[in-house]
Amino acid sequence: MIYLDLLIGFLEVGFFSFGGAYAAIPLIRDVVQSRGWLDDEMLSYMIAISESTPGPIMVNMATYVGSLKGGILGAAIATSAVVLPAFLIIILIMVVLKKLLQNKFVNAALSGLKPCIIGIILSTGIMLVIKNCEISSSETMNVPAICLTAVMAFIYFGSRKLLKNGISPIMLICISAVVGIIAYGI
Repeated sequence: MIYLDLLIGFLEVGFFSFGGAYAAIPLIRDVVQSRGWLDDEMLSYMIAISESTPGPIMVNMATYVGSLKGGILGAAIATSAVVLPAFLIIILIMVVLKKLLQNKFVNAALSGLKPCIIGIILSTGIMLVIKNCEISSSETMNVPAICLTAVMAFIYFGSRKLLKNGISPIMLICISAVVGIIAYGI
């Protein structure tokens, strides 16, 4: 039965693929070719399509192979099977992490990491701003980039003063898109 075969094949991919989608491609290739679902040329096309469509490559490939072999139900089974192992592992990690967070030493270590992570993110942002604003012999200073950075910093830090939790990251991204369109589009 194709549905059981899709379930077992993509559970195998989900459980044993580590290192992200690109590292999982050889495992996916092995599963689909050993079962005769796709030949090498069709698999290459599927990888290209999966890279160009939104979403994780493994999920896109599972959905495609599932729909090709078992219709809508096959797509649902293959997609669920490839996602289920990661979901279960995350649930397990959260249970363990919840107990670990009650430990004062773990909390101290995590509290010590927060400033480091903030520093890394801030230094990356500053490096990008400096790199974007460098004056080379062929071009002048990128004034819109400097203005955009200043406006976004003002919005972010100003919202932290005015609002209890500050502005949400999604709203900040939307505002930066609008400000970017105004700065570069007009």
